[in-house]
Amino acid sequence: MDVARSRAAPAILNAGAVAGALDILAASIQAGLAGRTPMRMLQGIAVGWFGRRSLELGWLSAGVGFATHFFIATSWAAVYWFASRRFPVLVRRAWICGTAYAFVVYAVMYEIVMPLSAIHRRIPRTPQAYLTGILIHIFCIGLPIALIVRARTPRSEITAV
Repeated sequence: MDVARSRAAPAILNAGAVAGALDILAASIQAGLAGRTPMRMLQGIAVGWFGRRSLELGWLSAGVGFATHFFIATSWAAVYWFASRRFPVLVRRAWICGTAYAFVVYAVMYEIVMPLSAIHRRIPRTPQAYLTGILIHIFCIGLPIALIVRARTPRSEITAV
């Protein structure tokens, strides 16, 4: 195994864990402000697997929602890591690229993943919901992933080319 590949797993897992934790914290705060519990929010994630039945499955669906959330965050971190090996600008300009990546993640999750899940629909959003969602994706997903990938990339790879 070459050195670059041996760095991939720690970088991806670290970025996925941080992005997942920040995003779930933001979602829990939003749920609380809307009068819902964090458990109900996690069950809402599991609706993608179980449909509306998720809300009746208690801790089982909350656990599946939690695991699904971190799997997705780690998957986005992996996509960014591997893309950054091919396109070093993603590391050199992590602030800009991480912000742009947040828009990509937001669009894919809301326009492709959720409609294809057991939710089967696009969730209607107000302009305020769009803005809140984009800001959360920038500061909790895109930037943390990009900055952690940058931090885990040797300086010699950042300055090369």
